[in-house]
Amino acid sequence: MSNTPKKVLSLKAKGSDTPATKTEERLHKVLAQAGLGSRRALEERIAQGLVKVNGEVARTGQSVCSGDRVEIDGKTFVASALTDPARVLLYNKPEGEVTTRDDPEGRPTVFEALPRLKGARWIAVGRLDINTTGLLLLTTDGELANALMHPSSNIQREYVCRIHGEVPEDVVQRLAKGVELEDGLAKFDAIERIGSSDSHAWFNVVLSEGRNREVRRLWESQGFQVSRLKRVRYGSTPLPRPLKRGHAEELPEAEVEKLRGQFRLEDKPAVLTLQPVIGQRKSRPTEIRVGKDRKQASYVNGAIDDEARELRRFDNVREEPRGRGRGRPGGGPGAGKGKRGPGRGGPRDDNFGNRIDGPRPAGARQGKARGPRGDAQPTHHGGHDANPAAFRSWYVPEGVETGSKVAPPRTPRGPK
Repeated sequence: MSNTPKKVLSLKAKGSDTPATKTEERLHKVLAQAGLGSRRALEERIAQGLVKVNGEVARTGQSVCSGDRVEIDGKTFVASALTDPARVLLYNKPEGEVTTRDDPEGRPTVFEALPRLKGARWIAVGRLDINTTGLLLLTTDGELANALMHPSSNIQREYVCRIHGEVPEDVVQRLAKGVELEDGLAKFDAIERIGSSDSHAWFNVVLSEGRNREVRRLWESQGFQVSRLKRVRYGSTPLPRPLKRGHAEELPEAEVEKLRGQFRLEDKPAVLTLQPVIGQRKSRPTEIRVGKDRKQASYVNGAIDDEARELRRFDNVREEPRGRGRGRPGGGPGAGKGKRGPGRGGPRDDNFGNRIDGPRPAGARQGKARGPRGDAQPTHHGGHDANPAAFRSWYVPEGVETGSKVAPPRTPRGPK
């Protein structure tokens, strides 16, 4: 016998004998990562008892592990690690769109123009108000989005703004030093005049914070109104010049990994998401019964019956007798018995019933019956009044002339 050791297939990493620990995350975070809504809205649904985990009603603050079954909105999902690489999208936001998923006023949102995802969702990095245009970052990695938005990261945001009116130099210096707002001290990290006219002035400004409407509020504190505002850079990512408004462009994978490495996210464990269970059907399973003792009803001719009734439908087919003696249909008693007599027996008339006038006696002239000249209607056997169901090929009502009003009147022909 050979002493060669047998190879054993295993999913464990080489050199590790301890089983892999399951990834665990909060339920509302996993649901939000799968794109089923915002975290706040999903927490409310969990509190209302509309979410189940492994067949039991979920609790607020509950955690789930990979492999758990989650039920929501009548659908079943399985929690699994998000193994797909992180994606980052650059979107050139136009005016009139809001940075939210569900707007109560029914305004268009930025998410309506983005490519669809399966098992993930686009997370907006910060917000732009409805009148602000320019660069908006979106990603599928929640940890990366949180790192880009956190105040401790000090990510710079660069804007181009147009100010109505002429701006004195002392106002520019004051905005660079700092201005007290209702939520604290604020200032521009950099402010540069890039153009001016009789009615407007253009500036390039840089901020390291992401407060709500901070650029507009800084200018309004000095009595100036911002008429145009566009974001042209977020951190180290600029807005591509060829990117049109309302269009998106995906960041290359190498740039995404470089961005994650900036915040040391490459060593973090994979997040959980939800994968739909394939083949969710609500129909009742089909049962096949075999044998007389397990006979089941069937649907035949609008009624529930067995198979024998369906076969008995064809037992009433009348076989036509071969040979002579077949009478015409409706010949009365004795017809078709082989008796010969006037109007009975003889060869079969296959054209019987296809003529209005019925059979003609022997020796009669076959052909179309003709009436006197000038008769407006063809003459049928028995007349139209005798048989109202008779076929009328054409009919001219009384008082209607069929002669031509253009052609000269025809002279009646005399006897030859």
